[in-house]
Amino acid sequence: MTKETKSNYKLHTKLREANKDLWKEYVTHPFVGELAAGTLSISCFKYYLAQDYLFLIQLARAYALAAYKSDNLDEIRSCASGMSAIIDSEIQLHIDYCANWGLDEKDILATKEALATIAYSRYVLDKGMQGDLLDLYVALSPCIIGYSEIGARIANDPLTTLRGNPYLSWIELYSSADYQSVAQTHSVMMDMLWNQRAGEKRLNQINNNFSQAVQLEVDFWQMGLDAGS
Repeated sequence: MTKETKSNYKLHTKLREANKDLWKEYVTHPFVGELAAGTLSISCFKYYLAQDYLFLIQLARAYALAAYKSDNLDEIRSCASGMSAIIDSEIQLHIDYCANWGLDEKDILATKEALATIAYSRYVLDKGMQGDLLDLYVALSPCIIGYSEIGARIANDPLTTLRGNPYLSWIELYSSADYQSVAQTHSVMMDMLWNQRAGEKRLNQINNNFSQAVQLEVDFWQMGLDAGS
Protein backbone atom coordinates (compact mmCIF):
# COMPACT_ATOMS: atom_id res chain seq x y z
CA MET A 1 0.00 0.00 0.00
CA THR A 2 1.22 3.48 -0.78
CA LYS A 3 0.53 6.33 1.57
CA GLU A 4 -2.24 7.38 -0.84
CA THR A 5 -3.83 4.05 0.10
CA LYS A 6 -4.05 2.78 -3.48
CA SER A 7 -3.65 -0.92 -4.19
CA ASN A 8 -1.83 -2.56 -7.07
CA TYR A 9 -3.55 -5.87 -6.38
CA LYS A 10 -6.27 -6.73 -8.84
CA LEU A 11 -8.88 -8.47 -6.71
CA HIS A 12 -8.62 -6.19 -3.70
CA THR A 13 -8.82 -3.15 -5.98
CA LYS A 14 -11.99 -4.49 -7.63
CA LEU A 15 -13.61 -5.24 -4.28
CA ARG A 16 -12.59 -1.96 -2.73
CA GLU A 17 -13.91 0.06 -5.68
CA ALA A 18 -17.19 -1.88 -5.74
CA ASN A 19 -17.67 -0.99 -2.06
CA LYS A 20 -16.02 2.43 -1.98
CA ASP A 21 -18.56 4.12 0.31
CA LEU A 22 -18.62 1.28 2.81
CA TRP A 23 -14.84 0.95 2.66
CA LYS A 24 -14.46 4.67 3.39
CA GLU A 25 -16.85 4.31 6.33
CA TYR A 26 -14.59 1.55 7.65
CA VAL A 27 -11.15 3.12 7.20
CA THR A 28 -12.28 6.60 8.34
CA HIS A 29 -14.55 5.46 11.17
CA PRO A 30 -14.76 7.87 14.15
CA PHE A 31 -12.89 5.29 16.28
CA VAL A 32 -9.95 5.58 13.88
CA GLY A 33 -10.28 9.36 13.75
CA GLU A 34 -10.19 9.68 17.53
CA LEU A 35 -7.29 7.25 17.72
CA ALA A 36 -5.34 9.36 15.20
CA ALA A 37 -6.15 12.53 17.16
CA GLY A 38 -5.21 10.90 20.46
CA THR A 39 -8.65 11.75 21.85
CA LEU A 40 -10.11 8.23 22.05
CA SER A 41 -11.11 7.42 25.61
CA ILE A 42 -8.83 4.98 27.43
CA SER A 43 -11.80 2.80 28.38
CA CYS A 44 -12.77 2.44 24.70
CA PHE A 45 -9.25 1.48 23.70
CA LYS A 46 -8.80 -1.04 26.50
CA TYR A 47 -12.10 -2.71 25.64
CA TYR A 48 -11.06 -2.82 21.99
CA LEU A 49 -7.71 -4.38 22.95
CA ALA A 50 -9.41 -7.14 24.93
CA GLN A 51 -11.81 -7.91 22.09
CA ASP A 52 -8.97 -7.82 19.57
CA TYR A 53 -7.14 -10.46 21.63
CA LEU A 54 -10.23 -12.68 21.59
CA PHE A 55 -10.46 -12.14 17.85
CA LEU A 56 -6.81 -13.22 17.45
CA ILE A 57 -7.65 -16.61 18.93
CA GLN A 58 -10.32 -17.11 16.28
CA LEU A 59 -7.90 -15.82 13.63
CA ALA A 60 -5.50 -18.62 14.54
CA ARG A 61 -8.35 -21.08 14.01
CA ALA A 62 -9.05 -19.47 10.62
CA TYR A 63 -5.48 -20.07 9.48
CA ALA A 64 -5.70 -23.67 10.67
CA LEU A 65 -8.85 -24.03 8.57
CA ALA A 66 -7.04 -22.39 5.66
CA ALA A 67 -4.35 -25.04 5.83
CA TYR A 68 -7.04 -27.73 5.67
CA LYS A 69 -8.63 -26.00 2.69
CA SER A 70 -5.31 -25.74 0.83
CA ASP A 71 -4.73 -27.65 -2.40
CA ASN A 72 -0.96 -28.00 -2.28
CA LEU A 73 2.01 -27.98 0.04
CA ASP A 74 2.99 -24.37 -0.70
CA GLU A 75 -0.47 -23.17 0.34
CA ILE A 76 -0.34 -25.33 3.47
CA ARG A 77 3.06 -23.87 4.37
CA SER A 78 1.78 -20.32 3.90
CA CYS A 79 -1.29 -20.90 6.06
CA ALA A 80 0.70 -22.78 8.71
CA SER A 81 3.15 -19.89 8.82
CA GLY A 82 0.29 -17.46 9.47
CA MET A 83 -1.10 -19.62 12.26
CA SER A 84 2.35 -20.05 13.80
CA ALA A 85 2.97 -16.30 13.72
CA ILE A 86 -0.25 -15.69 15.63
CA ILE A 87 0.24 -18.46 18.20
CA ASP A 88 3.98 -18.10 18.75
CA SER A 89 4.42 -14.35 18.38
CA GLU A 90 1.42 -12.08 17.89
CA ILE A 91 -0.62 -13.30 20.86
CA GLN A 92 2.31 -12.83 23.24
CA LEU A 93 3.04 -9.41 21.76
CA HIS A 94 -0.60 -8.50 22.24
CA ILE A 95 -0.49 -9.68 25.85
CA ASP A 96 2.64 -7.60 26.46
CA TYR A 97 1.03 -4.58 24.82
CA CYS A 98 -2.15 -4.99 26.86
CA ALA A 99 -0.05 -5.16 30.03
CA ASN A 100 1.15 -1.64 29.27
CA TRP A 101 -2.49 -0.59 29.54
CA GLY A 102 -3.09 -2.40 32.82
CA LEU A 103 -4.67 -5.50 31.26
CA ASP A 104 -3.21 -8.90 32.04
CA GLU A 105 -4.11 -12.11 30.23
CA LYS A 106 -6.41 -13.20 33.03
CA ASP A 107 -8.39 -9.97 32.69
CA ILE A 108 -8.68 -10.40 28.94
CA LEU A 109 -9.78 -14.02 29.06
CA ALA A 110 -12.40 -13.08 31.64
CA THR A 111 -13.84 -10.54 29.20
CA LYS A 112 -17.05 -11.62 27.54
CA GLU A 113 -16.87 -11.76 23.76
CA ALA A 114 -18.84 -8.88 22.31
CA LEU A 115 -21.48 -9.65 19.72
CA ALA A 116 -19.43 -7.75 17.12
CA THR A 117 -16.41 -9.95 17.85
CA ILE A 118 -18.48 -13.11 17.58
CA ALA A 119 -20.18 -11.91 14.41
CA TYR A 120 -17.02 -11.16 12.43
CA SER A 121 -14.80 -13.98 13.67
CA ARG A 122 -17.47 -16.65 13.17
CA TYR A 123 -18.40 -15.15 9.80
CA VAL A 124 -14.82 -15.69 8.66
CA LEU A 125 -14.84 -19.29 9.85
CA ASP A 126 -18.26 -19.92 8.34
CA LYS A 127 -17.18 -18.62 4.92
CA GLY A 128 -14.09 -20.81 5.13
CA MET A 129 -16.15 -23.86 6.05
CA GLN A 130 -18.75 -23.29 3.33
CA GLY A 131 -16.36 -22.24 0.59
CA ASP A 132 -12.74 -22.64 -0.36
CA LEU A 133 -9.45 -20.96 0.47
CA LEU A 134 -10.31 -17.92 -1.66
CA ASP A 135 -13.54 -17.35 0.27
CA LEU A 136 -11.61 -17.47 3.53
CA TYR A 137 -8.92 -15.05 2.36
CA VAL A 138 -11.54 -12.60 1.05
CA ALA A 139 -13.41 -12.70 4.37
CA LEU A 140 -10.16 -11.94 6.20
CA SER A 141 -9.00 -9.22 3.83
CA PRO A 142 -10.81 -6.23 5.39
CA CYS A 143 -8.99 -7.02 8.63
CA ILE A 144 -5.54 -7.84 7.23
CA ILE A 145 -5.41 -5.32 4.38
CA GLY A 146 -7.68 -2.72 5.95
CA TYR A 147 -5.49 -2.26 9.01
CA SER A 148 -2.45 -1.70 6.79
CA GLU A 149 -4.29 1.01 4.86
CA ILE A 150 -5.53 2.66 8.05
CA GLY A 151 -2.08 2.55 9.62
CA ALA A 152 -0.34 3.98 6.55
CA ARG A 153 -2.95 6.68 6.02
CA ILE A 154 -3.02 8.07 9.53
CA ALA A 155 0.77 7.80 9.93
CA ASN A 156 1.22 9.98 6.83
CA ASP A 157 -1.66 12.37 7.51
CA PRO A 158 -0.31 15.77 8.59
CA LEU A 159 -3.42 16.21 10.73
CA THR A 160 -2.60 13.14 12.83
CA THR A 161 -1.36 13.94 16.32
CA LEU A 162 1.91 12.11 16.85
CA ARG A 163 3.58 13.98 19.69
CA GLY A 164 1.98 12.95 22.96
CA ASN A 165 -0.53 10.62 21.30
CA PRO A 166 -1.10 7.68 23.69
CA TYR A 167 -1.92 5.49 20.68
CA LEU A 168 1.25 6.25 18.73
CA SER A 169 2.57 2.71 19.19
CA TRP A 170 -0.62 1.32 17.59
CA ILE A 171 -0.19 3.68 14.63
CA GLU A 172 3.47 2.71 14.30
CA LEU A 173 2.63 -1.00 14.38
CA TYR A 174 0.11 -0.94 11.53
CA SER A 175 2.08 1.55 9.43
CA SER A 176 5.33 -0.41 9.86
CA ALA A 177 7.11 -2.07 6.96
CA ASP A 178 6.60 -5.44 8.66
CA TYR A 179 2.83 -5.09 8.78
CA GLN A 180 2.64 -3.60 5.28
CA SER A 181 4.46 -6.75 4.13
CA VAL A 182 1.85 -8.94 5.85
CA ALA A 183 -0.92 -7.14 3.95
CA GLN A 184 1.00 -7.38 0.69
CA THR A 185 1.43 -11.14 1.14
CA HIS A 186 -2.31 -11.49 1.76
CA SER A 187 -3.11 -9.45 -1.37
CA VAL A 188 -0.74 -11.52 -3.53
CA MET A 189 -2.30 -14.73 -2.23
CA MET A 190 -5.79 -13.43 -2.98
CA ASP A 191 -4.86 -12.65 -6.58
CA MET A 192 -3.22 -16.05 -7.03
CA LEU A 193 -6.25 -17.88 -5.63
CA TRP A 194 -8.62 -15.77 -7.72
CA ASN A 195 -6.72 -16.61 -10.90
CA GLN A 196 -6.71 -20.30 -10.01
CA ARG A 197 -10.31 -20.61 -8.85
CA ALA A 198 -12.71 -19.32 -11.54
CA GLY A 199 -11.83 -15.60 -11.57
CA GLU A 200 -14.53 -13.27 -12.94
CA LYS A 201 -17.22 -15.95 -12.79
CA ARG A 202 -17.12 -15.77 -8.99
CA LEU A 203 -16.78 -12.02 -8.64
CA ASN A 204 -20.37 -11.26 -7.62
CA GLN A 205 -20.38 -13.88 -4.88
CA ILE A 206 -16.93 -12.85 -3.67
CA ASN A 207 -17.97 -9.20 -3.66
CA ASN A 208 -21.02 -9.97 -1.52
CA ASN A 209 -18.81 -11.78 1.00
CA PHE A 210 -16.31 -8.92 1.04
CA SER A 211 -19.05 -6.33 1.54
CA GLN A 212 -20.43 -8.20 4.55
CA ALA A 213 -16.96 -8.55 6.06
CA VAL A 214 -16.31 -4.81 5.70
CA GLN A 215 -19.62 -4.06 7.42
CA LEU A 216 -18.64 -6.36 10.26
CA GLU A 217 -15.37 -4.45 10.62
CA VAL A 218 -17.35 -1.19 10.81
CA ASP A 219 -19.42 -2.79 13.56
CA PHE A 220 -16.22 -3.84 15.37
CA TRP A 221 -14.98 -0.23 15.45
CA GLN A 222 -18.39 0.93 16.63
CA MET A 223 -18.31 -1.66 19.40
CA GLY A 224 -15.06 -0.14 20.65
CA LEU A 225 -16.43 3.37 20.45
CA ASP A 226 -19.65 2.45 22.25
CA ALA A 227 -17.67 0.95 25.14
CA GLY A 228 -17.05 4.46 26.45
CA SER A 229 -20.68 5.47 26.49
